[in-house]
Amino acid sequence: MNYLADFLSHVRDKEKFTDLGHYMDFGYNALKYIEDSSPRVIQACNRENYSFFQLGQEAHNQLTRPFNSNLLYNSEEFLSHYKEFLGLLKIIEGEKRNSYRVNRAGRELILRTIYTVQQAIGFILDGLTEKNASKKLNGDHFERLMLCLFNYINIPVRNGVVKVPVVVEGETSFHVNYQHDFINEDINQSVNLIGSVKTTSKDRVDKIFMDKFLYSRLTNTRTPHIGIFLHDVQRKSYKTDPNKFGISSTFLTGKFKGYTLKLNPLDGVYYFDLNPNMISDPILASQIKTFDKLICEDIWQYT
Repeated sequence: MNYLADFLSHVRDKEKFTDLGHYMDFGYNALKYIEDSSPRVIQACNRENYSFFQLGQEAHNQLTRPFNSNLLYNSEEFLSHYKEFLGLLKIIEGEKRNSYRVNRAGRELILRTIYTVQQAIGFILDGLTEKNASKKLNGDHFERLMLCLFNYINIPVRNGVVKVPVVVEGETSFHVNYQHDFINEDINQSVNLIGSVKTTSKDRVDKIFMDKFLYSRLTNTRTPHIGIFLHDVQRKSYKTDPNKFGISSTFLTGKFKGYTLKLNPLDGVYYFDLNPNMISDPILASQIKTFDKLICEDIWQYT
């Protein structure tokens, strides 16, 4: 792949992404392509660790989504950590519930590698002129990436429909079908874990809390429900200066805290890129963790 059109053609075909290796290779190649095109790097005016790439003429000089420069690898760094990352996942798979402790460097490796892969996909999709198609494809790939990642460490997960039986007077009267992004089942196909996988929580926070509430009521169970999110930031423009760009949050703090306290808390919420208030606010900090906690610790408690 030498041109943006080649990358866009590839990323549009989701059947080319059936395992973790496909995502890793595409992430590296996409990063290398972007770097080789010598994009202009624009720093966000209101947060020094966020920047944007301004793509070249091939992409009509479009500005990419914001990225956290503390998390994004360049292509050389990514390539140098490639085998180490896959090796760490195999160690995690082999140890499973045996209390293997991934150190801080290993956790950072996990966060930065997956964040970089997903952002590289997004950067390429930012070359599309159809923005709605770009958003949909980016979200679909993040969901598939999470499925590939956990299946790689032998945690069987799928997306699809869960059929919930509604029992009336001791007998199943009918079923209610629920579509979910992330489902883990035991060998008897009993559901162990349900998850929502989205690049941001904006416009989805209501559904994930309600899904847990309704599922618990319909099944009379306490099946864990979790959320996996890439980040909650977006590009912010300024009317007074069209050449000035910053970032703004897409996280709905009030709704999240209200649902947590008054409806039902989720069993885990995991981000690759935390907003500052997810660390400073006591309620948010008690509920929201970085993604490494899920793959290194919590997943074994759920499955």
